[in-house]
Amino acid sequence: MTNPGFRLEHDLLGDREVPTDAYFGVHTLRARENFDITGISIAVYPDLIRALAQIKQAAARANQKLGLLDATRADAIVAACREVIDGNLHEHFVVDVIQGGAGTSTNMNANEVIANRALELLGHARGDYTKLHPNEHVNMSQSTNDVYPTALKLATYVGIFRLIDAMAGLRGAFERKAVEFADVLKMGRTQLQDAVPMTLGQEFSTYAVMLGEDEARLQEAALLIREINLGATAIGTGINAHPDYAPLVCRKLAEISGIPVVTAPNLVEATQDCGSFVQLSGVLKRVAVKLSKVCNDLRLLSSGPRAGFGEINLPPRQAGSSIMPGKVNPVIPEVVNQVAFEVIGNDMTVTFAAEAGQLQLNAFEPIIAHSLFKSVLHLTNACHALATHCVEGITANRDALRESVARSIGIVTALNPYIGYANATEVAAEAHASGRGVAEIVLERGLMNAAQLAEVLRPEVLTRPQPIPTASARAA
Repeated sequence: MTNPGFRLEHDLLGDREVPTDAYFGVHTLRARENFDITGISIAVYPDLIRALAQIKQAAARANQKLGLLDATRADAIVAACREVIDGNLHEHFVVDVIQGGAGTSTNMNANEVIANRALELLGHARGDYTKLHPNEHVNMSQSTNDVYPTALKLATYVGIFRLIDAMAGLRGAFERKAVEFADVLKMGRTQLQDAVPMTLGQEFSTYAVMLGEDEARLQEAALLIREINLGATAIGTGINAHPDYAPLVCRKLAEISGIPVVTAPNLVEATQDCGSFVQLSGVLKRVAVKLSKVCNDLRLLSSGPRAGFGEINLPPRQAGSSIMPGKVNPVIPEVVNQVAFEVIGNDMTVTFAAEAGQLQLNAFEPIIAHSLFKSVLHLTNACHALATHCVEGITANRDALRESVARSIGIVTALNPYIGYANATEVAAEAHASGRGVAEIVLERGLMNAAQLAEVLRPEVLTRPQPIPTASARAA
């Protein structure tokens, strides 16, 4: 006898009681018990849940069109899928994000939730699978091995363009600062040593360019993600699917999702190959590395306020110490650095998981999915935080920058074409030893007159290519 508040369901291993109010069924119940790993359910990734529902909806319509599924059941499945796509029932997607079985538990969780909601819409009780079955009807013409990677690609595709939008917002913030700081002269550095002058605007413009380059790389990666293996069923041979099913379900899925998916030319290859995920993960790592480098720069440039570089000021976000009064830390660049470290580690996970695939299927796509979703989501949030809470509020310490250029030995490089490398080296050595300014020593040695020196040391001359003076001009 079934206990109150439960219904009895049956699977390969026998009978189990499932909570009456649950939309999931016995397969999901066992998976939840087996994979108590992270405590994080797949519902944490709503794009994945929506993608699963879009696939089930497309499959129902394709199967109906092919005469394999009656209109009554197809309409009920489609209606249930629409509810999931709209954000309902997500709390019933309860399997852990890390699971054995190549994603079978995720696929079965979707099949059961959609089947039980469709049963309700038809006026039947949850679990009355004689009327509409999770496997026979919701999963018709499908296998986990084509549903799961397709859902992963749909969800990732959506996330990629959210990330691109976030990066574009951050790029815009840097571009605006580049304009604001276009007239601020400072010393550039190589290997943390004084190099030659530049403007703070030039420095910030490089960050914008770096982001723009990687927006383009992400768009390229998205092209690979559009290729799906839906219709491959178990290993790519299309067993248990109608010959016309694969192209038809692809068209239906494109209409439903709004994503221009295409069927892979070789479904056997596409079912086992995780190359597009590796490619995307590598691009995400590239984004992370660049963001981390930028944040390292921001932390260095704002270090101090008295005993560091002190060239820029980051907007204060919170008190920095429980013991040191008045201390403010660069917490936003620090958190972005940590996201970058995570993404770099996620890339290694994706690499090993993709490499570990055997024969006709990769069983480790759940950890690939979890790693990619985390990387995309966290990078997106990091870009928003860096733009809103940091870059937009950065100010320049103009007086300190002006003084550092005046005191720098590095400006002697600009005098090389006029006084020669040997003279410039002697001037630099004396300036370093005496603490005096380069301009003062050049004038004292009669290497240039004041008018010549003033012309050469103008900011617009120091920070961009200029005609090289001729020998006669140098002699004059």
